[in-house]
Amino acid sequence: MQATSRKYGPYLFKIAYNILTDTQDSEESVNDTYLKAWNSMPPHRPGLLPAFLGKITRELSIDRLRYRTRKKRRDSGYMLALSELKECVSGTDTTEQQTSMLLLAESISSYLRSLSPEARSLFVGRYFYLDSVQEAAAYCGMSISKAKSLLHRTRKGLKVHLEKEGFHL
Repeated sequence: MQATSRKYGPYLFKIAYNILTDTQDSEESVNDTYLKAWNSMPPHRPGLLPAFLGKITRELSIDRLRYRTRKKRRDSGYMLALSELKECVSGTDTTEQQTSMLLLAESISSYLRSLSPEARSLFVGRYFYLDSVQEAAAYCGMSISKAKSLLHRTRKGLKVHLEKEGFHL
């Protein structure tokens, strides 16, 4: 566990902090990640450990944020990123939408596979890892205005793709 923490701790903390914007909650989320990963490892051997741990951290951090924001409303990068995607994906929770989530996820994955590596990396960085536009632009090697423009075009393209696939937004 110590080796895992040394190797992936900063990566997991960044994911948690991008969602929670609180150091203590982020550290707790990362610690909870190690426990959840430890408990799920025997039946499930992940192919890519960093992706597996990152997904757990993201889910735990979102759960922690939801719990925290129930008590007090406050903005975070997670809420901002979701608001940017609201025109592409609806946020209501009907039974029909719950049953079609797998199809929606596959459709989004299909769309992302059709993008250039640059656009895909920017989109995933912004909306999965919840990096700021500035951070995502920096590691993609582009200006902030180009990143904003590319994200806008990608969201519009995603909306068109999902509508063609039969998802009503």
